[in-house]
Amino acid sequence: MQLSKSQYVRGLQCHKSLWLYKHRKDTITPTSPQKEFIFETGNRVGKLAQTLFPGGIEIEFDPGDYDGMIAKTRLLIDRGQDVIYEATFKSRNVLILADILVRNGEAWDLYEVKSSSDAKPQHKPDAAIQWYVIKDQLPMGKAHIVHVNSDYVFTGELDVSALFSIRDITDEVLDLQAGIGQNLASMEAMLQGGEPEIRKGPQCTSPYECDFKDYCWRDVPYPSVFNLYRMNGGQKFELFHDGKVSYADVCNLTLTQTQKLQVDSALSGEIYIDHEKIREFVDSAVYPINFLDFETFNNAIPRFVGQKPYRTAIPFQYSLHILHEDGEIEHREFLADESRDPRPEIAARLAADVTAEGSIVAFSQATEKSIIRRLAAESAEHAEALTAMDDRFIDLLKPFQQLMYYHPDFHGSFSIKSILPAMFPDDDALDYKNLDIQAGDMASAIYADLDQVNDIEEKRKIRNSLLAYCRLDTLAMVMIWRELGGIANL
Repeated sequence: MQLSKSQYVRGLQCHKSLWLYKHRKDTITPTSPQKEFIFETGNRVGKLAQTLFPGGIEIEFDPGDYDGMIAKTRLLIDRGQDVIYEATFKSRNVLILADILVRNGEAWDLYEVKSSSDAKPQHKPDAAIQWYVIKDQLPMGKAHIVHVNSDYVFTGELDVSALFSIRDITDEVLDLQAGIGQNLASMEAMLQGGEPEIRKGPQCTSPYECDFKDYCWRDVPYPSVFNLYRMNGGQKFELFHDGKVSYADVCNLTLTQTQKLQVDSALSGEIYIDHEKIREFVDSAVYPINFLDFETFNNAIPRFVGQKPYRTAIPFQYSLHILHEDGEIEHREFLADESRDPRPEIAARLAADVTAEGSIVAFSQATEKSIIRRLAAESAEHAEALTAMDDRFIDLLKPFQQLMYYHPDFHGSFSIKSILPAMFPDDDALDYKNLDIQAGDMASAIYADLDQVNDIEEKRKIRNSLLAYCRLDTLAMVMIWRELGGIANL
């Protein structure tokens, strides 16, 4: 049975994952917008990396004619072509497409392109299987990983040679050659049999989140030991395989304070409330109260001056609900034009929209505070107003993480996506599942590609969906605050 390099790497992580991919693709988890964005980012980074080695010819991908791709690769080599993109080879029933193959004297150098900010351990088997296939047909020189340099600062014109780093991994690739034949034989034998019985373990998420996890974990109840707050992953698997799966199974074990409360609350169905501490928390706010939430995105290929790959979170949107002392609520929002740097306008709008006095409430405030600090540093005109916001913040995560309020349906999670449905289970207006965009990473991935959308109506729908998502984030905070306020007055 033919394998590709990605299937080989999949098999190294988990034989069952490879078997399911080959025999039961119907059980795969549908690709999310976040994964689609990561895949598309990889394609763009790969195309850009080709410019490091100019003059190359790309083998056009044709899934219906791999033999034709292999023949074109051989023809280019025989004609003296020095740089080939997506060079295609097959040997020992393994098909590989090398990102970049460069002639170096009598030998050939392999360059595997990754959109990550470093050469990671899991990248080496990927390059090793390519070397294994190509070395039977060409003399090989060096193997490299080409990855994004996260220290690169965009100055207005993209410097591709500075954007990428190249790491020589030849020694590591050569060290892995001895085991590849045995690995392939083991995979081939496994694929000829029935679905493998493999215990759940770290391989379900590392080094990659398996896209068959939903299928393999379908027998794990919710909640289970895997939901225990900040328990070491290895300990969770140990408990699970020891038959301690449910909360009832672990209630007599030594647990942290949060884990103990989590288990006791779930088993009793009781909400834990520390009225005095909640009262102190709510009373610390000064009206008008500004409930603020940003959405940001990162690029592997930076677009805006001063941006670093993966390290500069660019704010493109915010929602602001303002709660006045008389109970009146007003809403303000901003969503940037995706075709230009959003930071100058978002700084100006934020300085105007947030009230000059009163508290600013964020959920896990570190993100919002760091964004505002960066905006202040980049905007001399609005620096004073933005800097003055820093000391006004109140973190809405605090009463939950510090166990002033614990609901049995939190199941050890203190994200707003867990808190909101637990506190307001029957309010459709507060249900993220009713939105087209349901998570921040989804919003980031969609916005990051919005400048590529040409259909005006489609772009309008996406922008409305982004606004609706961010609006619910701050409306949720208002509702949670009011609920805590009601509890404080009991």
